[in-house]
Amino acid sequence: MPFLSTPIEGLIIFEPQVWEDHRGYFFESYNRRTFEAAGISADFVQDNQARSTYGVLRGLHFQKPPFEQAKLVRVTEGAVFDVAVDLRPDSPTRGQWYGIELSAENKRQLFVPRGFAHGYVVLSPTAEFCYKCDNFYSKDHDAGIRFDDPALQIEWPIKLQDAVLSEKDLALPFYL
Repeated sequence: MPFLSTPIEGLIIFEPQVWEDHRGYFFESYNRRTFEAAGISADFVQDNQARSTYGVLRGLHFQKPPFEQAKLVRVTEGAVFDVAVDLRPDSPTRGQWYGIELSAENKRQLFVPRGFAHGYVVLSPTAEFCYKCDNFYSKDHDAGIRFDDPALQIEWPIKLQDAVLSEKDLALPFYL
């Protein structure tokens, strides 16, 4: 199976099989049957894409009920350090985070279930970040927590003084 577990239940790494030859490569970035066979039955309804430069840190974002979103995230150019924080109220790993490098080179993807805050920082000169969502975005339900919350102790792989942040992300509340 092309799926790897993480220390946080429901947060799953997808490593697609890649066919390469002298022309380049081919892989299925998503196949509903493959994901359902692994127990992932998200009905994706929206695709998003962002281009950013080195040091841009986006997050940690989530949608409040009833607009929670599961996401399947990947990078099509460059590299990012991707982070998901478990916010599920009854989860034994609530408040824990998991980070992984996603890149155009490694072609890894991360399935982030509903109930997680999500963010990433760009590690390459530029990066194209793409993700599928299983629920539509609602501005009224948009929320987040600070990327540098001391209670979370996220180990971002860049110096935080070098991070490029939006005013919105700088104004997000702390988790606790």
